[in-house]
Amino acid sequence: MAINVNDILSRLSPNQKVNYDKTLSKMIEEWEKSATKPTILLHSCCAPCSTYTLEYMTKFADITIYFANSNIHPREEYQRRLLVQQKFVADFNELTNQQVGFLAGEYEPSKFVRMVKEKELTEEREGGKRCSACFNMRLDLVAEKAQELGFDYFGSALTISPKKNSQLINQIGMDIQKFYDVNYLPSDFKKNKGYERSIEMCKEYNIYRQCYCGCIFAAKQQGVDLKQVTKKARQFLKEES
Repeated sequence: MAINVNDILSRLSPNQKVNYDKTLSKMIEEWEKSATKPTILLHSCCAPCSTYTLEYMTKFADITIYFANSNIHPREEYQRRLLVQQKFVADFNELTNQQVGFLAGEYEPSKFVRMVKEKELTEEREGGKRCSACFNMRLDLVAEKAQELGFDYFGSALTISPKKNSQLINQIGMDIQKFYDVNYLPSDFKKNKGYERSIEMCKEYNIYRQCYCGCIFAAKQQGVDLKQVTKKARQFLKEES
């Protein structure tokens, strides 16, 4: 039976800051005690974020990566990241003899842009309210798909990034859990040198590491040359076809 993260958090004192890495460890301990290997639909925004995450989690669970990222712009860059993610999963499975699954959501960038504009978040700084809305949009999609397909848990590899607020991501995940018949997987994958290991694995697997999160609004704020991004992505896709 899947464990509700709130059952673990209820044991903490009310004012205690949650360590989501330790929370996940306690959940894993419960799986091992009951000889359970749960199924997890794990959102991934890109191959680099899924590297160490898969290396760690496949020891304890059956994982399927869900690439649901309509925030990525331009389309060619989305296609490049999708292809790199698929290739990493295949290479990881071959090298480790695992059977990680892979699913991709619909690419609907207009929905993301419309959401940002309707909420008046176009000028938000990266890491602000626009990111929160983006996390919510994508985690909701993962929870919905996890429920549809009968997974025990849904979660995200986003917490491996030191640039992402893991406290916020986990809180959003737990809030979304209330609306679905599937449990949220708490995490802070950057802990225990997870982020450093992800960089090592990118080198080992020769994985493309992008220079921006994918969002057109953040890219413009950071001065990313989107024409160059498109050009390089097209060249990559041409070489891989």
